[in-house]
Amino acid sequence: MAGLHPDDPTPTAILLHQKSRVLEIAFSDGKRFRLTCEFLRVYSPSAEVRGHGPGQEVLQVGKKDVEIAELEPVGQYAVRPKFSDGHDTGIYSWDYLYTIGVNHDEMWRRYLQRIAEAGASREPQASAPLPRPKCK
Repeated sequence: MAGLHPDDPTPTAILLHQKSRVLEIAFSDGKRFRLTCEFLRVYSPSAEVRGHGPGQEVLQVGKKDVEIAELEPVGQYAVRPKFSDGHDTGIYSWDYLYTIGVNHDEMWRRYLQRIAEAGASREPQASAPLPRPKCK
């Protein structure tokens, strides 16, 4: 299984900063990453986001204010965040977290480009107002 090789960096600390919506992860090789909840949500390793093969990725929009409501350990190799928008199917292995941490800047740039090309927004969509009842 990926991420279980003895030489692979493993987390030495994982801190969820609720107020700033940042997951801070320190690894055994000294690297430390600060990943926003939005970034983690839009790059979820779940099939719902990644699809079932190349080119099937689903662009995640409106996730700017998403939070991690709970962070659940998965064995000794991963965590599963439960996001405030109800998404909870992504299992983030240590090697996946390390990879997205190292590649954060390029991945974020690519995400912003895809949002712009789609004419979409990071902002949550306000729900449409309910129609007012007609008076007789």
